[in-house]
Amino acid sequence: MEPRIWREMGLTDEEYERVKVLMGREPNELEVGIFGVMWSEHCSYKTSKPILRRFPTEGPQVLQGPGENAGIVDIGDGLAVVFKMESHNHPSALEPYQGAATGVGGILRDVFTMGARPIAVLDPLRFGPLEEENTRRLVRGVVEGIGGYGNSIGIPTVAGDVYFHESYRGNPLVNAMAVGLLEHRHIAKGVASGVGNPVMVVGARTGRDGIHGATFASVELSEESEAKRSAVQVGDPFMEKLLMEACLELIQSGAIVGIQDMGAAGLTSSSCEMASRGDSGIDMDLSLVPRRETGMTPYEIMLSESQERMLVVPKAGCEQEVEAVFHRWGLEAVVVGKVTADGMLRLLENGQVVAEIPAKALTDEAPLYHRPTREPEYYARLKEQKLDGVKAQKGYGEILLDLLGSPNLASKSWVYRQYDHQVGTNTVVKPGGDAAVLRVRGTNKGLGMTTDCNARYVYLDPYVGGALTVVEAAQNLVCVGAKPLAITDCLNFGNPEKPEIFWQFEQACAGIAEACLVLETPVTGGNVSLYNETNGEAIYPTPTIGMVGLVENLEQVVRNRFSEPGEEILLLGEVSGSLAGSEYLALFEGVEAGALPPLDLREIKKRLDFMLSLIKEELVMSAHDLTEGGLAVALAEMAEGCGARVSVQGENELELLFGERLGRILFTVKPQDAGKVQELAQHAGVSVTRLGESGGEAIAMTVNGVMMLEVAIADCQRVREETLPKALN
Repeated sequence: MEPRIWREMGLTDEEYERVKVLMGREPNELEVGIFGVMWSEHCSYKTSKPILRRFPTEGPQVLQGPGENAGIVDIGDGLAVVFKMESHNHPSALEPYQGAATGVGGILRDVFTMGARPIAVLDPLRFGPLEEENTRRLVRGVVEGIGGYGNSIGIPTVAGDVYFHESYRGNPLVNAMAVGLLEHRHIAKGVASGVGNPVMVVGARTGRDGIHGATFASVELSEESEAKRSAVQVGDPFMEKLLMEACLELIQSGAIVGIQDMGAAGLTSSSCEMASRGDSGIDMDLSLVPRRETGMTPYEIMLSESQERMLVVPKAGCEQEVEAVFHRWGLEAVVVGKVTADGMLRLLENGQVVAEIPAKALTDEAPLYHRPTREPEYYARLKEQKLDGVKAQKGYGEILLDLLGSPNLASKSWVYRQYDHQVGTNTVVKPGGDAAVLRVRGTNKGLGMTTDCNARYVYLDPYVGGALTVVEAAQNLVCVGAKPLAITDCLNFGNPEKPEIFWQFEQACAGIAEACLVLETPVTGGNVSLYNETNGEAIYPTPTIGMVGLVENLEQVVRNRFSEPGEEILLLGEVSGSLAGSEYLALFEGVEAGALPPLDLREIKKRLDFMLSLIKEELVMSAHDLTEGGLAVALAEMAEGCGARVSVQGENELELLFGERLGRILFTVKPQDAGKVQELAQHAGVSVTRLGESGGEAIAMTVNGVMMLEVAIADCQRVREETLPKALN
């Protein structure tokens, strides 16, 4: 076989030699293609697995950690939350509508494959500069794709975040998170066991779309990427709705041993992963696989990533029951093979063996790489850059309005208004809050959920920035009254073969691991998306965190807006922030630099526990985490029906008004409760400062006794709301 063949399929020369050793012979072209896709970074995690093993993955609440289609966390009453996040970056760069739509479809299947009914979708998105037409085209297409799929299948899109930065110019990030609910007794696994049990392909027919999608996701984008549109799948949300209902009915019937989504690498990954988990083998006759195109080869059938398909292993004798369930939902269910005892993935066509590979050779025996690391040249230089000389370039009121109107801080209502976020009638806190909250039917509980990542922080200090992604997610949940439970992640980085990029990855993961350990939010699974580069230029490191939390009593959910005039405004944490890595510095100085503030995770955990205790005692009227844009922006975001008058003390006005520092929460209490809250804070050993009170029609801020800023809330709301519609409509 010519070297170009295995290289085109994503294997290095060394990997091809390893394949020959594992096979004990020269593989044929189909077998090389199967190895190529299963050993791709997207499927094998061959670069990231050694680093990911450092994540804390266990806790009393964890029922299923990494290694399955999605993580599962106990929420009491025999119920559990199932959740996972994945990326669809490269497909969305080429075909924004289908790339985003099939990203939603794939992550929903990961959740209902576990036996859970999906209740929500979240969509963290990253794009290039908003002023560029290509960015606007991508935004429109991606948002339409997410809405088109989620709205059609009837799953609300309830949260997410959207950032714009030049590093994403050629490589947007389209991550999708799904959350579902199930009873413990209905948990399903992606395992093939029980020699002689049938193997069935169910759902949509197989076509030629998405071939080599996993391999495509494991290389950098380039000028030639446009030719790879065939690697982008095409989704059908109405078919997915039928598939979801059929699968949930089937799982609850008890007729199956295992079930697996045909996601990346399609029939290849689902079959070998199920066999590997079950310490078994699978024989399949590919001539039996239903297809929607004529003349398809075994290679095309095995590597197709056509959507809305599942691989099911029923109990022997239950084949007709499975067929009946799927036929009732208007879908096909066909026996294509059986579970064997020899550990081989054996593929036949019309009775002839066309491939024969040890299943674990494709999974457990994939190569692992311990990449070299090197601190980037920029790191020390930017960290040591002094910001003492930064001065306000205009009036503080003008600065506030400019920040509120900047694409990263402006309202994202243009995006989420295109999503149905109330279908299912469970949404308690809608998009625009610190985190979404959905009710758990049959109980008085709720689920909080959020996605977060400030890539600028991670770029400037990967360790601290990685930890801060977890901190911000936890803060957002606490602000609505949810106790953080666990995380899923989508780790978006550049080419890991570059030592500087791998250093970013390793450092960020170490920060995430430490924060999860201290905040008691184990990692239950996730996704690694590497090679996010265009023509050699990497994105900013973007380890997006999806976190779920439990609201014990829905009546104690907290809003992030002032409720009425006269509320006492208090600040948990430091009064002053830092300009390092701030939106102010980027917007007004065109600089991304500085040493991020010191991070004390145990202090932050103490503050979050304190805030939850206040909410439980019903002392908090509103709460909002204090992140990008600093104190002035947070106040403006809280001022919906009424304004605020606050007073602060400190040396640096810019840092007081617009400085950023995580671990801070702005909250309000009734005037008669302010003294009690400050006493409780003193007893708990946390800092709570009284800033002022809500009321009036403006945000008025005094620094050291001098009025520095007074802006009408009507103007604040106007500039926040008009940025995206002006640019995108």
